[in-house]
Amino acid sequence: MSMRFGLLGTGPWARQTHGPALAAHPGVELVGVWGRRPEAAAALAGELGARPYGDAEALIADVDAVAVALPPHLQAPLAVTAARAGKHLLLDKPLATTVADARAVADAVEEAGVRSVVFFTLRFGEGSAGWIERQAAAGGWYTGRADWYSAVFSADDSPFADSPWRREKGGLWDVGPHALSVLLPVLGDVTSVRAAQGPGDTVHLTLRHASGASSTSVLTLTAPPAAAGVAIELRGTQGVVGYPEDIAGEATDALAHAVTALTSGTPHTCDARFGLRVTEILVEAAAQLS
Repeated sequence: MSMRFGLLGTGPWARQTHGPALAAHPGVELVGVWGRRPEAAAALAGELGARPYGDAEALIADVDAVAVALPPHLQAPLAVTAARAGKHLLLDKPLATTVADARAVADAVEEAGVRSVVFFTLRFGEGSAGWIERQAAAGGWYTGRADWYSAVFSADDSPFADSPWRREKGGLWDVGPHALSVLLPVLGDVTSVRAAQGPGDTVHLTLRHASGASSTSVLTLTAPPAAAGVAIELRGTQGVVGYPEDIAGEATDALAHAVTALTSGTPHTCDARFGLRVTEILVEAAAQLS
């Protein structure tokens, strides 16, 4: 039996990833689309064979689960509303940009007894998720780094360059969750946070982990296009292990795995409580930036 989904959001991420993955998933019936711009909701719903909704709560009432592709300050209150209505949640990163908002989502999920999955792309890509699991199982890591040099604001063709929340929050909040989604399952929870401002929106993040290991991350959306890329490396008793970028796969495939995780009924470690923890770390880092 298919799970009835509603899609909240009509921006580039909804059009390129959430919408196509939901519409193609064999375990999903995509019922409707809501967005802040009715004309965009109508256009996307038409492309996906779904119904446009003019009211988010009306769509929530008609489905079993919602997928959210909205800025974090909009995602959090709608997620609370959906959870309290008994709907399962497929959420995006970051869960929220304040601890209070993130905790409200996590608490609402637990109180309602619904399932939640937060879509951290590398944790659901078939190749990348397997790589992370193998490094976590290996253990013995001394230090690690997870650097995200993105050119969202410096390249000419990024569909996300006009995103107001990314302009305001920068790389710490947009690509920082990706780095943490790799480092935490491998090195353990964070016990100490240090952050320093670099050029543009660049943030240099240094973490101490419960395992005793340390890690660093460089996070930016303003890297020169020629310098853009992701670099993940671990050092320890296993030697030096780098992340092979050719295993990342397509975001739509990863989203499909996230949908399967939500519909399967088996709890996933990337749930709202994990999303809360990521928000707590980012808030602590942001407080140290001048």
